[in-house]
Amino acid sequence: MCEEAGGVHSQFQALLAAVSEPRPGCSLTIANRLFGEITYPFFQNEKRTVQMMFQEGYFNMAFIEEPKMKVIELPYFNNELSMLILLPEVVCEDFHGLEQLECALTYEKLAGWTSSDRMQQLRVKVYLPQFKMEESYVLNTALQEMGVMNVFDWGKADLSGISRKNGLAVSKAIQKSFVEVNEEGTEAVGTMGLAAVPLCHPVSYEFKADHPFLFFIRYNTTNTILFFGRYCSP
Repeated sequence: MCEEAGGVHSQFQALLAAVSEPRPGCSLTIANRLFGEITYPFFQNEKRTVQMMFQEGYFNMAFIEEPKMKVIELPYFNNELSMLILLPEVVCEDFHGLEQLECALTYEKLAGWTSSDRMQQLRVKVYLPQFKMEESYVLNTALQEMGVMNVFDWGKADLSGISRKNGLAVSKAIQKSFVEVNEEGTEAVGTMGLAAVPLCHPVSYEFKADHPFLFFIRYNTTNTILFFGRYCSP
């Protein structure tokens, strides 16, 4: 656990250096981090030509009729966070349903598709590609549209609560997101919960993410979406 935390800390330091990009006149940089690990380990020897990972186990899953898709929940350690994957049905070779899903998507529909009433715990064979995504966003305009104005104004900003230096204002607010899914990042850190297994062999469903899908990471206590992304290519 200590070695793992040290590795995350060193990665965060590198990310902080990239975000900061110090320049003359910069007096203060603030950053925070969010780190989580999927509870269920994937088998490293079950790779496909597009680096697909495989795991079979009990997962919360839903079958949505409109738009037609499968939804699966991959819980992070301690279940405070979950990665949910929305996998649209393949209609034909040239149409994977992703555009239709994106057009239909709203927060209310997303909450309904992934609600506890809709999801069922099923035995599922999960095939998931390895992927890594990184993106940066300058949030000045978005924050100002939400009413956060004074902090960017040199005449009105008051940052005395975080710095003793006078005359500070925020010049740029940046969000740098990094999501990586691989066998290393999905190893369990603690004990796994056990699900009761019936004596007869249960029906096993398949969730094969071998075509474009949407994913998001949710804070389960408040249903807050922390990350949202699209996987389009192998």
